[in-house]
Order: sequence, then C-alpha cells, then structure tokens
Amino acid sequence: MTAAPPAPSIARDRLPGNAGIWVGIFCVLVEFLLLFCVYFVAKAHHREAFLTGPDKLATVAGVAITVFLLTSGYCMVKAVEAIRRDERRATLRWVLGAIALGLAYPVIKFFEIRWNVAHGIDGEAGIFYTTYYYLTLNHLVHVTWGLFGLLWVAARTAMGMYSREDYSGLEAAAMYWHTTDTIWLVIFPFFYVLR
Repeated sequence: MTAAPPAPSIARDRLPGNAGIWVGIFCVLVEFLLLFCVYFVAKAHHREAFLTGPDKLATVAGVAITVFLLTSGYCMVKAVEAIRRDERRATLRWVLGAIALGLAYPVIKFFEIRWNVAHGIDGEAGIFYTTYYYLTLNHLVHVTWGLFGLLWVAARTAMGMYSREDYSGLEAAAMYWHTTDTIWLVIFPFFYVLR
C-alpha cells in the first residue's frame, strides 16, 4: 500500500473559505456587536438587575453548550485537515460528528428555557432576562443556520464533491461554525458568569 501524496501547500495569501462567507461573517459580527452594545447600555442603566440576574440562570446549561460547541468546532478543524489529505471518509465522519455535537445546543437550550419558565424566568421577568433571551435566541438562530450549512456540506462530502484540490465550501462552513463558537464565548460570560 503506497502512502498518499503530501497535501498541496496552502497559499498563505488567501483567506480560508470564500469571499461570500466572509461577507456573511462580517454581517453577523456587526449584528452581534450592536447587540453587545445594547447589553452594555442595559447593564449601565440597570446595574442591580445585571448583578443578580445570573444567579437564577442554570449555569450548567451554559457550560454544557460551551463544551458541545467547542468540541463540534474541533470536529470541523479535523474535517478540514482530513480533506486536505484527501481522506473523504474521515472528512465525512468529522462533519457528522460536528453536526451531532452541534445539535446538543438546541436540545440543551430547549430544556434550559423550560426550566427557566418553570422558575418564573421569562422575557417579562426583567431587563436582564429580556436581554438574555434576545441575545441567546438570536445566537441560536445563527447556530441553526450553521447546522443547515453543515448538513449541506455533509451531503456534498458524501457525494464526493470536495477534494484536496477544491474544498472551499467545506472550509467556508467551518469558518461560519467557528464564528458562532466565538460569539458564544462572549455571550456565555456576559450572562452566566459576569456580575
């Protein structure tokens, strides 16, 4: 059995993915920058609500979401590495792993919201919780779009549409997925940790 030829060198002067995904990522980052500004304005005007608000949230849910999203992101890193070696089956396994781990987020969020509502924490429980729901549910929408993107990439991978010479679509999906991870890493401490 002969060893696979080395992966072609990746041009250092190119952005990963494609131009379209970077426009989309820029728009998402601007959107969340504005939402974070809303968070800080609300916190400045309602200091007490933001000091006591995190005490009522289920921090374990936030930690679980963080672990699942970061692990899912790791799977996408491994998927890109695998396609660069032209290992299509391994690429598909890593993408499917990313999807499975990513699906934990909406499941956890569903049970977290049920728990919150059962304990009187809904959108009308105060400015902290209104801000919390607005930012986290908005993020959930972006994660859902990312999961649909990963499903699309998984289908294309299964059909042999990516190779070591052409995998920009896979890379673009990975970049978007990492963007959702990064945004969550800002949201998590804002609501579950910081006072």
